[in-house]
Formats: sequence, C-alpha cells, structure tokens
Amino acid sequence: MTLEFTDRVTRVEPSATLAISALATELEAEGKDVVDLSVGEPDFPTPENVIEAGQDAMDAGHTGYTTSAGILELRESIADKLADDGLDYGPENIIVTPGAKQALYEIVQALIGDGDEVALLDPAWVSYEAMVKMAGGDLARVDLSAHDFQLEPALDDLAAAVSDDTELLIVNSPSNPTGAVYSDAALEGVRDLAVEHDITVISDEIYKEITYGVEPTSLGTLEGMADRTITVNGFSKAYSMTGWRLGYFAGPEELIDQAGKLHSHSVSSAVNFVQHAGLEALENTDETVVEMTEAFEQRRDLVVELLEDEGVDVAVPEGAFYMMLPVDQDDQAWCEGAIEDAHVATVPGSAFGTPGYARISYAASEERLREGIGRLVAEGYL
Repeated sequence: MTLEFTDRVTRVEPSATLAISALATELEAEGKDVVDLSVGEPDFPTPENVIEAGQDAMDAGHTGYTTSAGILELRESIADKLADDGLDYGPENIIVTPGAKQALYEIVQALIGDGDEVALLDPAWVSYEAMVKMAGGDLARVDLSAHDFQLEPALDDLAAAVSDDTELLIVNSPSNPTGAVYSDAALEGVRDLAVEHDITVISDEIYKEITYGVEPTSLGTLEGMADRTITVNGFSKAYSMTGWRLGYFAGPEELIDQAGKLHSHSVSSAVNFVQHAGLEALENTDETVVEMTEAFEQRRDLVVELLEDEGVDVAVPEGAFYMMLPVDQDDQAWCEGAIEDAHVATVPGSAFGTPGYARISYAASEERLREGIGRLVAEGYL
C-alpha cells in the first residue's frame, strides 16, 4: 500500500532543534562526549516543592479528566499572574494546554486558513513557520539581523511587510533564538501597525521571567491591544518543567470559544496532576526562579567573555538563554562540522530564518560552556 500525505504535512520540515538534539543523542550512545548547546531546556531540576505537589495530587486521586480548559484554581492563579503584568484576563479567558507549543498551534489553527498572511520577525522560533504552513497560511518575514536583532530600528521594515491583508503577527519577547527584549517604543510601533491594519497579534512570553536587568512589557497592556492580543506563556522555561508539558494562552472570549473546540477534540485537557504542580510553581517558586535567572546571567556573561577573547562579537542577550553566533560560512555546514569534529551541538541560524548564524544555548554549566567554546576554538570553528 502506498500512503499519500496531505500538503499541510509535506510542506513542513522536521524541527531543526530536535533533529540536532537527536544527533547529539546518537553520538552520546556511541560513547562520544557531546557538549550540547543546542537544546532549549534549563539544566536545573524541577523545584522540589513542585515535584511534591505533583506527587501529592496523584496520591489525592487527581488522575482523571479535568475541565477541558483546565482546573479553575490554576486558571485563576494564571489570571492573577497576568494581572500582575498589567493584563486583564479572567479565568474564562484562559485555556491551559499541554505545553506552550500546543497553545500556539491551537491559536494558529483557529485563526489562519489557506492563503492567510502571517508576519514573522526573523530570527523566529522554528515552529512558527511550520505551524503557519500546516494551517495553509503564507509568510511575510522581517529580518532583524542588521539591527542586533532589535525590533525598534526595523519598524519601517515591518510597516512595509504588513498590510490590510495581514491576519496575524507573532511577537516573541524575550526572543528565542536571540535573547532580545523589545523596547516599549518597538511594541508601541507594533501596536500602531496592528490597529492601522486590524491585525491580531500573538505575544509569546514564554521567557518573560528570564531577563537580565530589563523588565519586558506585555504587548496586551498597551492601549488598543487588549482585544487584539493573545498572550501565550508556560511552565517549561522559568520553572524548569519541560517534560511536564504545561502551558496556556489568554485572549478574547470569541477566540477561547473557537480554539477551545480544537483543544477539546485533540488533547482533551492538560494532565490533571500536572496542573496541580503548575499551580504550586506559580504560587511558591519566586525565589527559585530568581536564583536560576541569576545563574543564566552569569553564564551569559561567561560566554560573551569567552567569545570576545576570540575576537567574536555577539549581540548580548537581555533575556532567555540563547545567543546568535555569527559564522563565516554556510551555517548548516558549520553546525554539522561543529558536532562532527568538535562534538559541540548548536543549531543553524537558517532554521530560524536567518542564515549566517548558529544559535548557542547557554542553559548548561559553566564547566560545559568553557569546554564547548574551547573545543570550537581548538577545531578552528572560532
């Protein structure tokens, strides 16, 4: 039997970040010592009190279905967190999902159809493009690489890229893969264009709690944006809960109604006891988040210093735990060579829409970061 696959699947490439991670795992299985600077995963354990909350929830019998949108206590706590950020969402405006990736997928599926235009700010997280293609949408892309990955100097480029035909704009600040935090002036420029062209905006704030000396603004707090912004966040990064798969999105009631159909017919709900662990993470881990963020900042500074010693200048990240490393050859070939020769895993910038760079994750110990950069230098990649 010959299987025939739909265009929405065949037009999409596998995730580049997961592909590199899989290659690193294969080399490790062969006994190679791989310094994995490719994966976007904190190397800290999930906080102990969060683990205990999950275990207690299982012991208490929270192992069955929940309301599809999520348990009320968690949605109320999320609403309180968003209120602290200046966002006015009630629990009825929130859907809890198995990871923020699922939240983004449901939003795009609900809003985008064949031929609809979606604007991306490059470099952009690899799955945005795939999600738009699977929905049948078309992409308008704005390159921020000439401006140290900041949006404010590129607002004219964004204005030229969007129009009344643009249905959706995705903004990710702090950014994966650059670590850039967009200024209030940049977000106000986004607001003006969104209002002018009646564009819905996804504000992906998954790294909002991981910043260094700056306070990121939630796009939905700006005048005129409350009804046209969908705020996405989750628990994987700030609370080191990647494998728990827990995220959420908040938006206008009509979006919640329509996206909720997708949610209920696909994943049904996020895992019951995981939601209880997420409640504990939101309410009782502030000190742990601060400690992890301080460690990430120290690691960022270390990598910047090590690269400067080799004469390599990078745009210094203000958030998340990534930076974009300029490379002087084809970035795919550079990354393949780096993992084969130096056994250091990175991700090609072309996967994010920006060739000529490699993404480094500094969610690794200082010892491993020194080792990784040292190997790249020794093998002639820096």
